[in-house]
Amino acid sequence: MRGFFFAMKIRFAAFIITLLFASQSCQQNETGAINQVPKKQLPKKYIEIPYKPVVPDSICIAAVGDIMLGTSYPTNSTLQPDSGKNSFTYVVKYLQSADVTFGNLEGVLLNNGLPANFKLHQRSKSYLFRMPVDNGRVLKDAGFNVLSLANNHINDFDKTGRISTTATLDSCGIHYAGLLDHPSVIFTVKGIKYGFCAFAPNSNTVSIFDLRGAGRIISDLKQQCDIVIVSFHGGGEGPAFEHVTKAHESYIGEKRGNVYAFAHNAVDNGADLIFGNGPHVSRAMELYKNRLIAYSLGNFCTYKCVSIASICGIAPLLKVHVNRKGEFLKAQIISVKQSHETGLLIDSLDRAAARIKLLTETDFPDNKLSISETGMLTFIN
Repeated sequence: MRGFFFAMKIRFAAFIITLLFASQSCQQNETGAINQVPKKQLPKKYIEIPYKPVVPDSICIAAVGDIMLGTSYPTNSTLQPDSGKNSFTYVVKYLQSADVTFGNLEGVLLNNGLPANFKLHQRSKSYLFRMPVDNGRVLKDAGFNVLSLANNHINDFDKTGRISTTATLDSCGIHYAGLLDHPSVIFTVKGIKYGFCAFAPNSNTVSIFDLRGAGRIISDLKQQCDIVIVSFHGGGEGPAFEHVTKAHESYIGEKRGNVYAFAHNAVDNGADLIFGNGPHVSRAMELYKNRLIAYSLGNFCTYKCVSIASICGIAPLLKVHVNRKGEFLKAQIISVKQSHETGLLIDSLDRAAARIKLLTETDFPDNKLSISETGMLTFIN
């Protein structure tokens, strides 16, 4: 009997030891210390894959001409209803669908204040554009993310107007350039880095006359960016100045630059897209070194103080497609017309496209750019 009980104790002790080892093994498996599955056998959902942003092969840039959404000076009679909120209703889908949407802001964003040289302006009829700061949000909501401030009207309300304008655009997240203290800007959209700069013949703006200085600004941007967009304000104003003269222009005694020489110099130094404004009418387009130059996009959304009679009322909306190097792929001129009563309207007669087609074929007969009756731009081999 004594031997029997001794054997039972040995078996019981062995059983307890077995349980202890089994318990320890289970605990180690749960913490992953023992019997780990090799990493290469893990399900795919557990394997980390480095994130690589998708960079588009084709980039769309929309561009329009002069924007002036009504002025509160000298009275509120020239202000747009509802701060111009309904101005872009019929074109907003074209503006918002581009990667970058550009325009020329013809005036300042300022609620109150007297114009520069107030006593002089009291004695003469002047066009002074003071848009309410609320218009900044209207432009942002319409899709604009970059604006040129390089024009004569940025000085209408002196330093106060310039400071209010830049502060308003900063608060809305809209990029801008063209002032002496803000000549250029760099920004990124969908993995593409853009450089933007603007030039004009007016004080407090970056000079359109200094081709060497402009070349340095543009070249510096190209070294840092994928695509460089350049805007200029130049050339005479009105229906008598539709054509690109390839010479120095003047208007009412003011020198307005040689826009042909300026644009070619800009491309030579690295510009990929050139958007001109200033004449208040559309001008020809040209392909130079496979880069698109629009010599004037005319008026786009201007209210009361700016004439929209005849060809001044056509408002091209240009959508350009380029590759990641900035080389031209294709484009379209969407013909828009202005109305002081209803805002911008799509023009079923395609008059903006037809006019630019005629001007292009006249001013650049050997150009490699083909423009269809409906505004499609393609490269001629």
